[in-house]
Amino acid sequence: MTAADATVEAVATTDLLLVALDFDGTLAPLVDEPMTARMTPDARAVVDELVALPRTVVALVSGRSLGHLREIAEHRDDSPIWLAGSHGAQFWVPGSGIEAASDDAADLVLRDRLHGEVVRGTTGMEGVWIEPKEFGLGVHTRTADAETTRIARALADDLVAAEAPAWRRRTGHDILEFSFRHEGKDSAVAHLRERVGATGVVFAGDDVTDEDALRALEAQDLGIHIGGGETAATLRVDDIDAFVAVLNDVVRLRRAHTD
Repeated sequence: MTAADATVEAVATTDLLLVALDFDGTLAPLVDEPMTARMTPDARAVVDELVALPRTVVALVSGRSLGHLREIAEHRDDSPIWLAGSHGAQFWVPGSGIEAASDDAADLVLRDRLHGEVVRGTTGMEGVWIEPKEFGLGVHTRTADAETTRIARALADDLVAAEAPAWRRRTGHDILEFSFRHEGKDSAVAHLRERVGATGVVFAGDDVTDEDALRALEAQDLGIHIGGGETAATLRVDDIDAFVAVLNDVVRLRRAHTD
């Protein structure tokens, strides 16, 4: 048995397992039109299998706003899957729905104004889409060329630096985003762990924003990184299909342990 196999087996046989998963690039391929993202059929199938296991909690942890995450995950009101949206600033709890978040009215006014200014400033830039987020905005440049991307990002950076210097800045796959809330995926996973009483956590992601959570995992947990780049994860896999194979191993081991 390899060290990776032993780590997977150890977390799969913990008493109460939390499986917390990024969405884009982890369960669903990255796409040019962000709202068309959907889980692969195999990813959907293994998530459903995990949900059905005893003493196993599944959560999606995403930078997407909660409403957008529910749409792309095809998440219904009766779903048993927990959601952490906006990098952990929003939560959806099975059986009770959205947890209320306190927002300062001035922050929301500034959010709307800055979103409008960035939209106006990037109008006509091919391949640039400005996403309205619950606590800020995102500059998507997946289909833009390098120079257009540089100009759009510089415009947003300069505006936010001047008008909202305390906002949190994040970069990801072809996105630059800003938020007046400072939660990260590390705090999201910590909150979920505490809420469900997990004795072990599997967390997986593909992007730099997932590294906050991967670095914060505990000794009994398993962190998985999908794709290339530097990572704090215990285990690295090449793509979504390889990640699904790991989750299938977790299902198999956990089913044998809980039967």
